[in-house]
Amino acid sequence: LRGLRATPANIFCTDQYLKVSIPPFLFEAILYAPIDDTNSTAKIGNGIIFFTLYKKEVAMWDSLTIANANKEKLQYLRENAVLKAQEKAREETEAKKVTRQEHKKYALEATMKLEEAERKRIEDLKEKERQKVTKELELWEKQQKDAEQQKRVQKEEESTKEVEQLNEKKTENRNKTRIPNEGTSKTRVKPSKGPGSSSIFSENLREEQLPAPRAAATIKISFTSRVFPTALRESRVAEEEEWLHKQAEARRTINADLSELEDLKEEERNPDWLKDKGNKMFATGNYLAAVNAYNLAVQLNNKLPLLYLNRAACHLKLRNLHKAIEDSSKALELLTPPVPDNENARVKAYIRRGTAFCQLELYTEGLQDYEAALKIDPKNKIIEKDAEKIRHLIQGTIQDS
Repeated sequence: LRGLRATPANIFCTDQYLKVSIPPFLFEAILYAPIDDTNSTAKIGNGIIFFTLYKKEVAMWDSLTIANANKEKLQYLRENAVLKAQEKAREETEAKKVTRQEHKKYALEATMKLEEAERKRIEDLKEKERQKVTKELELWEKQQKDAEQQKRVQKEEESTKEVEQLNEKKTENRNKTRIPNEGTSKTRVKPSKGPGSSSIFSENLREEQLPAPRAAATIKISFTSRVFPTALRESRVAEEEEWLHKQAEARRTINADLSELEDLKEEERNPDWLKDKGNKMFATGNYLAAVNAYNLAVQLNNKLPLLYLNRAACHLKLRNLHKAIEDSSKALELLTPPVPDNENARVKAYIRRGTAFCQLELYTEGLQDYEAALKIDPKNKIIEKDAEKIRHLIQGTIQDS
């Protein structure tokens, strides 16, 4: 190959066919018997290509190539070599794909282990903090009880003193008003009558009629237990019970074929755990990983509206607008009947679908979703402001047309 530049791309080799194509030259050899093309080598350098070929079976060859082969046979052997090369390339591609999936699975498992360790560490810290706060609360409650006990004792002592003072006053008043028996006079002192006169006996009587101090007591009031924040008289009980029943049924529904997920751990088969994992990925900006977590959660349970709602947010970030519209619509379909408990989720679903419509320049459909969200939350100034912007865009489009 003197004067020519050869690369591995110029060499084609199978178990029974060898070809070197470097225009304007061509070398072709249909080998006498099969070789081990995996271990065979070709070295390029110093203007030559040096081949080292290993036979598949130990035997003596009469020649390097097949002798006295007709044209049709040679053509068949060439085509067969190309087909074998294509099949081998396909198998290598599949093997690489399987290896890549295994690596991806290993990376996901490693990430989950790290997150599990981090979650456990945070839970341990929370538990320590909770125990600390519990001890402080118990100490505070004990101090409060001691203070209340001390106050109660002081009040009892004060009440005793007041009663004693009152008894002393009564005794003094009786001594003052008692008529002396000594002396010769037997006349009794009569109370003077008149508007300005007052009787000490009436005063003593008034003092005796004073009620004792009232004892402290605690009145306990029990309220009707409610799942929703609204008052019972303002609630639609039938619709709320239907919504709670649907959510309970959705939590118990498992749609995925568990045989496909047998490699996953127990917590990885929990849709709520996967939803929390997707939320963490979304918060860190890893939207593709969040979508994968939500996809697996939907495979396990396709009746939870929050899974579709959160996945729609990821699709919006990734500019998958049609998928965002599809997921938002599915979430709205599952958020029935409309009750106060799912108002916030319905508002988010309308906003995300309306945003996707507007980014697709379908402003009329987007405005309808924003107005639907505004009906649910009429005090939300941000939604009202965005709806007004969409109205201006629609008006500008009509004027341009």
